Amino acid sequence: MSTRARLGRRLIQLYAGLALYGASSALLVRAGLGLEPWNVLHQGLAELTGLTIGVVSVIVGAVVLLLWAPLRQRPGLGTVSNVFVVGLAMDGALALLPGVHSPAVRVLLLVAGVVLNGVATGLYIAARFGPGPRDGLMTGLHRRTGRSIRLMRTAVEVAVVATGFALGGTIGVGTVLYALTIGPLAQLFLRVFAVPAPSGGSTAISTATPERVILRP
Repeated sequence: MSTRARLGRRLIQLYAGLALYGASSALLVRAGLGLEPWNVLHQGLAELTGLTIGVVSVIVGAVVLLLWAPLRQRPGLGTVSNVFVVGLAMDGALALLPGVHSPAVRVLLLVAGVVLNGVATGLYIAARFGPGPRDGLMTGLHRRTGRSIRLMRTAVEVAVVATGFALGGTIGVGTVLYALTIGPLAQLFLRVFAVPAPSGGSTAISTATPERVILRP
């Protein structure tokens, strides 16, 4: 694959992954059975401020990105794009998706949202344009404190979920299902969507651990 073709594929994967991530989050919102950790916070802040959850996601992402400065993190194209594209895609998908009341349909939306989130994660991360702002915060804290990424992720996400829930965000079986399945799903789709290296070998991203690469917009 030529350098230009690789770049084109990576850009398509980046923006397709971000847009699908926003759509997957919208499916989880409509299911109403529990959101992924950061969207619990986004939904709680949306309830508090009257803004849409997508707009709140953009604002929170921008604030988190500002926190990179003291951690000496360097954003990439994917980092900046993540801040805007995911939130806009989420609001767009929510505008198209009707409210759902049937328990069976809500469960279907939950499962579809989690699986689509795994697909989106594989597309976005395998494009290798830099981590999302929230992932970069956790890896930055890991480097500055010497604590494990797992510990940093757990501490940050517990605080995020607790705050979001206190503000009215939704936690439930979907939150648990997401936490248990996103790692294996992301690892699977990272390998599916890995972009071949210039030498023709596999990219290192396909074998990276989920703790280091899973997108959390």
